Amino acid sequence: MMDSIQLTAFDLATRFTGIKEIEGFDDNPQIMAMLKLDNSWPENDEVPWCSAFTNYIAWLLRLPRSKSLRARSWLKVGIPIPADEAEVGFDVVILKRGKGAQPGPDVIKAPGHVGFFAGFDGNDVLMLGGNQSDEVNVGRYPASKLLGIRRL
Repeated sequence: MMDSIQLTAFDLATRFTGIKEIEGFDDNPQIMAMLKLDNSWPENDEVPWCSAFTNYIAWLLRLPRSKSLRARSWLKVGIPIPADEAEVGFDVVILKRGKGAQPGPDVIKAPGHVGFFAGFDGNDVLMLGGNQSDEVNVGRYPASKLLGIRRL
């Protein structure tokens, strides 16, 4: 008898590492599919698509998702997890985006960034996400930008 293998959202998301926007007039059809999953308005891949990537991975695995292109919409999905209990493979990280004072997690209609938790390294949170330098990769962000961690 074979052991069952559980594919986590993080495992699946790693398969998309390196997918990036196409410069110029062309668009990456994979990114466009992610953007169009729940929204009809995106006309190109040069719009914020971190939430589209996170939604797409969750959709493929039939996990709860925000169905929104707003990164902060993920603050309403799943179960809140304290930072010291975050697990690679299971959790989504939501960050503040921008310079200067940013609103807290109670404000959904504000700049943000979202992706899959990839660990902590000192004072940084590591995140596997889309639209990080216009591609899917693991990025490093100051933990001070952390708005929330959610378990799907």
